[in-house]
Amino acid sequence: MATDTPADFDKLWDYSQPAASEARFQALLPQAERAGDASYLAQLLAHLARAQGLQNHFDSAHATLDRAAVLITPELHSAQALYLLERGRVFNSAEQPEQARALFLQAWELARAHADDGNAVDAAHMLGIVEPPAQKLEWERRAFELAERSEQPAARKWYATLLNNMGWSHHELGEHEQALALFERALAAREAAGDAQLIHIARWCIARELRALGRYGEALAMQQQLAAALEQSGASDGYVDEEIAENLLVLGQSDAARPYFARAHAALSQNAWLARSEAARLERLKALAEADARGDS
Repeated sequence: MATDTPADFDKLWDYSQPAASEARFQALLPQAERAGDASYLAQLLAHLARAQGLQNHFDSAHATLDRAAVLITPELHSAQALYLLERGRVFNSAEQPEQARALFLQAWELARAHADDGNAVDAAHMLGIVEPPAQKLEWERRAFELAERSEQPAARKWYATLLNNMGWSHHELGEHEQALALFERALAAREAAGDAQLIHIARWCIARELRALGRYGEALAMQQQLAAALEQSGASDGYVDEEIAENLLVLGQSDAARPYFARAHAALSQNAWLARSEAARLERLKALAEADARGDS
């Protein structure tokens, strides 16, 4: 008999490679359809839709969610909450935040009513994303408090992410000391978990906040350490290059900054979301990369 418990699809996800994640979910569909577990199949389809939405395939994502919707009966609370979340995420990715907000709120209320802490934390986290800075921090705190006190692994896994998110909310409000403290707590949590990529991101956030605090030398040193570690494995990070360049520029080293601006532009201009949403930022990187040796910027 089918059961309505949150299925663990985390190991199939690579959020930086949504097409590869989509392929993994598609490969599971035939077996899931034969098994006849409506809750599992609906949750699988919801994750598949998320992967499609992350590629801006919004029509396909909504069609996949339509398939999930017909499977969900009133007693399948976890599947319904996830369906609402993923429908909302597709709307949010398509820059339709009002539709997304209503769905995230429904997911929050449903998950809370049925002690589904993982989906409740996710819903509150998404409400934080769609709200303006003052309101988003309130939702992030609700999510964090629930994740911190919950005994459910699906909720507790959000702990470090929410510290990071609250840090960025304080950053947006200009509260940089509070942001730095939260980013440092997030780094400690990431180091305890041992995921190298997430540790890298957490360190980058601290260095970025040091720049916001005017601690340019410290910020530069941290970003240079991140770049050196990446280079040892033949990798690079456009965001790291951008921060190295910004710190060098403010420290009066425009000639040294120029190649980093060029590398940052080359890497970040390939990001479809940045190209669409932060065109002025990319144009600035390009202009600073092309500034002449006289320091024209």
